[in-house]
Amino acid sequence: MSGPLLSARGLRLAFGGVKAADGIDLDVMPGEFLAIIGPNGAGKTTFINMTTGYLKPQGGSIAYDGEPILGLAPRAIVRRGIGRSFQLPQLFAEHTVLENAALAIAARSGLWSPLTPLLRPAWRAEAMAVLERFGLAPLAEARADALNEGARKLADIAMAVALQPRLILMDEPTSGVAAAEKMSVVETLVRVLREAKVTAVFVEHDMEVVERFADRVAVWNQGRIAALGPPQQVLNDPAVLRDVIGIEPAHHA
Repeated sequence: MSGPLLSARGLRLAFGGVKAADGIDLDVMPGEFLAIIGPNGAGKTTFINMTTGYLKPQGGSIAYDGEPILGLAPRAIVRRGIGRSFQLPQLFAEHTVLENAALAIAARSGLWSPLTPLLRPAWRAEAMAVLERFGLAPLAEARADALNEGARKLADIAMAVALQPRLILMDEPTSGVAAAEKMSVVETLVRVLREAKVTAVFVEHDMEVVERFADRVAVWNQGRIAALGPPQQVLNDPAVLRDVIGIEPAHHA
């Protein structure tokens, strides 16, 4: 087996007296889908922000594909092959879905400026291909601000995939998505990412999503990893049931 694609060691970061990261050690293996769960304020998003360059830890190290990335700017980390989606989709609301995907492709190429035609034929063709993989081609000409939340989430992740990452970190990809479409949204993004051989780390509160789609689960609690392992093992841990999911083990069917 090859080494980890992402490796964090001893990450520490405190905001005042609150420890958002208190000695985080974590390896993410190539090709896996790792879910991060935990109560609000446990440090889950802080970990994603440190990995993608939006926050700098006060101690520890982060390596991607064996190379240190701590201290790099977010754009430099993207160029290394790490994508990111946010809890609130970061779309250009006044642009169409197709234009949003093309913007990501243009940014990846490093060739675009406000004076460059955005929908040049090569970028348009690649953008449409990305949208087709996510089932978004019928919405290509719709403005981003006209999409429902499920489509907005998929469009946001499609932009990240258009950057051709090897690793993507997703902060609550089902947040705000209607219950009726939640599973279909996750099924789509998991299918696309697995087909593209993209490794994924995702923060999630829906335990059904975690149980169904994660290869491993890391439980965050008070800035530490309280449990790590396969979903069936972790989600049946009495301490996880009580402290994270809020179910007393004796009452868990």
